Amino acid sequence: MPTEFSLWQVLVLAVVQGITEFLPISSDGHLVLVESLLFGGRSGALETLDLTIVLHLGTLGSILVFYRQRIARLLIEDRRVAGLIVLGTIPAVALVLVCKLLLDDLFEPILKSALLTGLMLPVSGIALLYSLHHASGSSEYRELTAAQSLLIGIAQALAILPGLSRSGTTISTGLLLGMSRSAAATYSFLLAIPALAGAGVYEGFSLLKDGAPLSTSPAYLVSGAIVSFVVGIGALSCLDRLLQGGRLHFLGWYCIALGLVVIAWQARLQFA
Repeated sequence: MPTEFSLWQVLVLAVVQGITEFLPISSDGHLVLVESLLFGGRSGALETLDLTIVLHLGTLGSILVFYRQRIARLLIEDRRVAGLIVLGTIPAVALVLVCKLLLDDLFEPILKSALLTGLMLPVSGIALLYSLHHASGSSEYRELTAAQSLLIGIAQALAILPGLSRSGTTISTGLLLGMSRSAAATYSFLLAIPALAGAGVYEGFSLLKDGAPLSTSPAYLVSGAIVSFVVGIGALSCLDRLLQGGRLHFLGWYCIALGLVVIAWQARLQFA
């Protein structure tokens, strides 16, 4: 097993992160699966925290650029929405703190489990298909109540599990609460800003505290961040077109099919 990531491996993971962070198919789940394929099913043994941080920061940059006008309005005109976003972030922060305090030894293996990813991917797919079939609202994210924002925040917190799509669960919840497709997507990614930024800061401090060696060279890490940023911009634009055209159903079926394939793959490894 390699001791560090090569450039091509970093770039593959950066492309996967950039695409799957925004399309409702679970970025963390896909990273777990791709790492398992790249390293013979042993990705959980690799020190990948630094690479995870820079790839997520790259996609955070994509959100900041793509939604820059809406973010500016939050700071100037829509301060109530900014408060709702803070409220919606609380469940994810609380869940991570509880898991770190009570399940610290199990927390990282759970997040790196390919089998759990396979089990959760169909859940993401079914939730997306159900919400698209049953929801046809027209309300905007500015009209959300505090309780509704908290519900979407709980959905985001549950997506800490690999295979549960953060964007998929939050967009689906927004649709079920009567939001328009565009509004649900916009609020989902506005809500992602403090979550991604907070996770990056927390993981960065953890990395510095532990003094762990880098998983690859600094130049490769910067390259990964740039690629995830550029690909993320394209993925956000693609998602916007898919939402407007009502063509997200195939992503739901994709999650279900991929989940079943992963479950079969992991079952075969268990009994091999």
